Amino acid sequence: MTTDLNKIYGLSGKQALVTGGGSGLGLAIAQCLSRAGARVIIAGRRTDVLRKACDDIGGNTAWHQLDLSDVDSVAAQAQAIRDTHGPIDILVNNAGNTVKKPFLDSGIAEFDSVFDVHVRGALELTRALVPDQIEAGAGAVLFTSSMTAFIGQPSVLGYTTAKTALTGVVRGLSAELSSQGVRVNAVAPGWIDTDLYRKATAGDLPRQQKILSRIPMERLGAPEDIGWTCAFLASPAAKYITGQVVLVDGGAATGF
Repeated sequence: MTTDLNKIYGLSGKQALVTGGGSGLGLAIAQCLSRAGARVIIAGRRTDVLRKACDDIGGNTAWHQLDLSDVDSVAAQAQAIRDTHGPIDILVNNAGNTVKKPFLDSGIAEFDSVFDVHVRGALELTRALVPDQIEAGAGAVLFTSSMTAFIGQPSVLGYTTAKTALTGVVRGLSAELSSQGVRVNAVAPGWIDTDLYRKATAGDLPRQQKILSRIPMERLGAPEDIGWTCAFLASPAAKYITGQVVLVDGGAATGF
């Protein structure tokens, strides 16, 4: 029997929205979804970054300004995306931020500024866009979690809490939406070789060595490792996968 891999793993005819898609892991996700055949819309706050990313991705890529930190306006912003681009078949809730500060030196406003983007804003965006997927009887919603939700790290409590909360989001939404054809999953990256990682560890050889020492595969991941995992989870090949948080970390969360 001949198998058409393009139909199984391809995303032709699908439209994807990737928040935080102008840089870092979001850009890698957008690139992989585009290469798999989807029309991709990248969203974020910085229009100059989005424009450049569209040029870098090429193909039938578009951008739309979106600020998830303004939770009360997310529904209206989502409607503007629908009015401009049409229904979203694949929603990737990737946008994020963090505040690095010891817990005792931080306040609830700083905690909220992180939680609003990762959780509240992502939920409001999902609430606004998923009805089209339900109506179509098919769709995929993805969240970007983090290995931090599994191991914990100091001085980023808001980030750790938000990423851990996404596990509950995935479980709850998958239980509610999967019978209506909408699959809900998350990808949890480990240490990935991005500009952000390089900046955070620049000149700190002991930290670099500590990180590598706990990764059984003994190397950092590449941004496309996250991108292709998202493309797989959005594809027909993953049609029976829902409610999962997939660690893409070279074994770091379980290694010692």
